[in-house]
Amino acid sequence: MKGQKILHEASAGGIVYKKDKTSGSKMKDIFLWLVIRHHKQGHYGFPKGHIGDIIPTESMREAATREVLEEGGIKTKIVSDKPVQTTYFFQRDGNLHQKTVNYFLMEYISGNTEDHDHEVAEAKFVDEKELMNTLTYNTDKVAFNKLRSLI
Repeated sequence: MKGQKILHEASAGGIVYKKDKTSGSKMKDIFLWLVIRHHKQGHYGFPKGHIGDIIPTESMREAATREVLEEGGIKTKIVSDKPVQTTYFFQRDGNLHQKTVNYFLMEYISGNTEDHDHEVAEAKFVDEKELMNTLTYNTDKVAFNKLRSLI
């Protein structure tokens, strides 16, 4: 829309993995990945949220860890200091929004995905194939592939 004001949003989140063992003749580690389904919009993605919306002075790392705990119900540790950044546009309430999300690669420490907050309809760990078939947006798939290469 010509002449429309663009509202900028900054968010942080996590692309979270946990190691699991496969069954069979040879036990080996596999990686499972956290995916959430948003309650209102119904899309599948990674946990993320606004930086400083609860704690005005929080860092990007603190916001990412907090959002994963809130939306995924789990505690994590950041394993890569350099986040992958995605940017996309959307319309809401007649306004154009430009959202920049910084995703950190994180490893599961503890917790239960059933302990997610009210904004999330479902949080679960899935294997990589299911993850790629479940994620709604291509920007999330691109961010995943960039961070996945760091393991």
